Amino acid sequence: MTDEHSTIDDPRAFWDDRYSESDRIWSGRVNAALADVTAGLTPGRALDLGCGEGGDSIWLAEHGWSVTGVDISEVALERAAAAASERDVSDRMTWVGADLAAWSPEDGYDLVTACFFQSPITLPRHDILRRVAAAIRPGGHLLVVGHASAPSWSPATLDEGHHGSARLTAAEEVAALALPDSDWTIEIVEDRPRDITGPEGQSGSILDAVVLARRAG
Repeated sequence: MTDEHSTIDDPRAFWDDRYSESDRIWSGRVNAALADVTAGLTPGRALDLGCGEGGDSIWLAEHGWSVTGVDISEVALERAAAAASERDVSDRMTWVGADLAAWSPEDGYDLVTACFFQSPITLPRHDILRRVAAAIRPGGHLLVVGHASAPSWSPATLDEGHHGSARLTAAEEVAALALPDSDWTIEIVEDRPRDITGPEGQSGSILDAVVLARRAG
């Protein structure tokens, strides 16, 4: 399996166009797995990869984290900043416009999150995750949540273009990350079912691959 789908010459323009299709692409609500997993962690400095319109980043800020949200789309980041202001957490937020394929963070994060960090265009996803994991402090965590299945109403072959990168189970995600056993402890490896509503109002379910790794120290 590969992280690469179609090649786009200008991924920034692709995502700005995608976000410009409507006033809001995502719900603005926190991802359920992120809320559940991070509830037991002590707030510190967090980095949210592919933060989009800021739902996860803002929720973390509301729960005591100082958060840096990174996304390639300036359209998405403008919406995220506006939402953070509306929810009165702007002072806990930093927004960074960057192509993660070429960006490296400063050191010293207690948490890095990558929720549904999957793309219908070329994205060296695991290279990015391994590089950013190096910026996590000893004792800090890497949380990766991804699509492990297509929606129950949609054959995988029809839905693949929407969700992008090849779907991995949690165990496959751990194997693909290939974090050194000497430096990392895998604390959660789960495929979690989640109820969802389809574009035509149909009820269904999907599996989320949830991986939480803790850096030694």
